[in-house]
Amino acid sequence: MFGKILYISDNIAHVENKMDKNVVADLMNVHVIFEAPNQRILGEVIELNDEIIKIRFLGEYQEKRYLNGVLRKPLLSSTIRIINGEELMELVGTYSDKSFILGDSAIYKNFKVCPNINDLFSNHLAIFGNSGSGKSCGVSRIIQNIFSNQAMNPVNANLFFFDAYGEYKNAFSKLNTINPNYNYKFITTNPVDPSDFMLEIPLHLLNLDDWALLLQASNHSQLPIIENTIKLARIFSQNNETSRRLKNHLIAKALLAILFSSETTANKKNEIFTIIEVCNTPEFNFNAVIPGVGYTRIFSECFEIDSKGNFGESVLITDYILKHILDDEEEFPEPEEAYYSLKEFAEALEFTLISEGFQNNTNLYSDSIILKVRLNTIMTSKVGNYFTGKKYIPIQEYIKILTTNNNQKSQIININLEDIDDVYAKVIVKIFCRLLFEYSKSLEKRASIPFHLFLEEAHRYIQKDNDTFLIGYNIFDRIAKEGRKYGVILDIISQRPVEISDTVIAQCSNFLIFKMTHPLDIKYIEEMLPNISSDIVEKQKILQPGTCVGFGGAFKIPMIVKLEMPNPMPYSSNCDVSNCWR
Repeated sequence: MFGKILYISDNIAHVENKMDKNVVADLMNVHVIFEAPNQRILGEVIELNDEIIKIRFLGEYQEKRYLNGVLRKPLLSSTIRIINGEELMELVGTYSDKSFILGDSAIYKNFKVCPNINDLFSNHLAIFGNSGSGKSCGVSRIIQNIFSNQAMNPVNANLFFFDAYGEYKNAFSKLNTINPNYNYKFITTNPVDPSDFMLEIPLHLLNLDDWALLLQASNHSQLPIIENTIKLARIFSQNNETSRRLKNHLIAKALLAILFSSETTANKKNEIFTIIEVCNTPEFNFNAVIPGVGYTRIFSECFEIDSKGNFGESVLITDYILKHILDDEEEFPEPEEAYYSLKEFAEALEFTLISEGFQNNTNLYSDSIILKVRLNTIMTSKVGNYFTGKKYIPIQEYIKILTTNNNQKSQIININLEDIDDVYAKVIVKIFCRLLFEYSKSLEKRASIPFHLFLEEAHRYIQKDNDTFLIGYNIFDRIAKEGRKYGVILDIISQRPVEISDTVIAQCSNFLIFKMTHPLDIKYIEEMLPNISSDIVEKQKILQPGTCVGFGGAFKIPMIVKLEMPNPMPYSSNCDVSNCWR
C-alpha cells in the first residue's frame, strides 16, 4: 500500500504513493503507524497526490500506551501501515465507569470517542463555535450522555448552568427519568411552571466587592462609602437601642457641623432640614418635642430665624443635639447574624453620607449621588426583586438551598438570566461564582465538593472589565487561576472568544471547537493557544453542525467528533420562518 519513506523534513515524512487512485481519496486525516523493531510512531496523513503522501508525526506507542510527541524520527526502513483497532482504541478511549461517550469519530466508522471524566472535567473547558454550529445541542448531549452512564452514577455532581436564553430547561427537565436519584432545578427571574424557583440572593451575603460591582462604582473614593454603608445596614437592621443611639449620634454630628459652619443662617436651615427629611428618628424629626426650662418647642420651630438673622432657639437646639453625641471612642460591634433589605441599605447609605459631610465636599457629593441614583434604579426595577433580606442564612445553608429541590439533591442547577440586562446579569453571575468559590475554599477537605460553572454566552460575563483596577481582582480570572485546586471549574461556551478575558482562555486545558469562520476569532484562538496546530484551525472551518474538534489534556490527539442530537432538545433551534409566515 504505502511505499518507502523518500525523506523526512522537520516533523513530516514524505512517502512514496503506491496506492490505487480510488483508495487514495479516503486517506486524508487517516492515522498510520511507522513500525520498526522496538518502535511504533503515529502519524496523520495531511497531504497527498499521485506520487507523494505527506504524513505528520504525532506521537509514539510504548507497549500499549500512547504518548504525545516524537523524540526520535522513524527509520527510513520502517514499515508503514494503517492504524489497527487496538491502537485506535488507545486513542479514542473506552467506555467505562470513569468515562462517557462524547460522540462518533468522524474519521473512523463504528468508533466512539470516550474521554476520561477526570481528564476533561477536572480542568477548565472552553466550547467555541458560531451561532448555529451546535454548541448548545452539543453541551446538552454531553451532559445527557454523562448521566446516562449507569456505571458512573454521578449523583453528587453540581453543574451550574448560567443560561442566557433559557435554552437548557427542556434538555434537562426530565433528568429524573434516567434515574430517580437525579434531580434538576430551574431558578429563574420569571417563574412560570410550579416547579420553577424564583431567583433570590440574600443581600447580607454580598461583600464590599459585590456591592461595588452592583452599584457600578467607578473610582476608589466610592469604596469607603459602600463599606461604611454595609456596616451601618447590619447595625440598623437590628432595630434596637444600639441602632437607635447610633442613628441619633450620626444625625447629631451632622447637625452640629452645620450649626458651627460659616454659612448663612438660611443655608444652615436648608441643609438641616434636608438631613432631617432623608434621615430621621423619633428624636430627630420635624415634629419631635424639644424640652426647655418651663416650655417646649417643636423641632422645626427651633430653626425660625429672628430679626437679627439668628435661630431663635439656638441654645435650646444646640443643647438638645449635644445630648445625643456619643463618646467618639464608643464602638458599635456589628451583629454576627445580621440581615437587611434594600430599603434598609438605602437608609444606611443616607446616614453614611450625612456622617461623611458630603454636602461640603464637591467630589464626594458627586460620587455619592451616583451611588444613590444607581441604588434607586435597582430598587425601583425588577432587579431589586432578586435581592432579598427576609432572614439570616449562612453561606453554607444558601449553597445547600441552591443545590436542593424538594429535599432532594439537585445535580443540575439551571439559572435562567434571559430577562436581565447584560449589566446586571454579569454582576449576578459574578456574585454566584464568588459565593461558590468562597464556599469551596472554606471546605475542610479541599476539592471534596466540585462545582462546574457552565457559562452560556460567556462573552456576556467574562470580559476584560476594570474589576482588577477597582477591587483588585476579577472573579473569573481568579477562578481560572486558582479554582481547579478547590474544585471550582469553568466551562465557558461562546461564539466570540475574542471578547473573553485572555487570562481565562489561557487557563483552559480542553477545547471543543465547533465551526468558526470569523477571522478575528480564529486568529485569537491561534495566538492564545500555542499548542494548536494550523491543521486543527483548518479543520474547524469546514465542520458540519454538531461536529467539533476536541483537543487538550483529555484527548490523546485532536479528534473530529460527530455528536448525536440531544434528546430532549434544548430551546436553541432557529425560527421556523416559513410556518410563521403562513
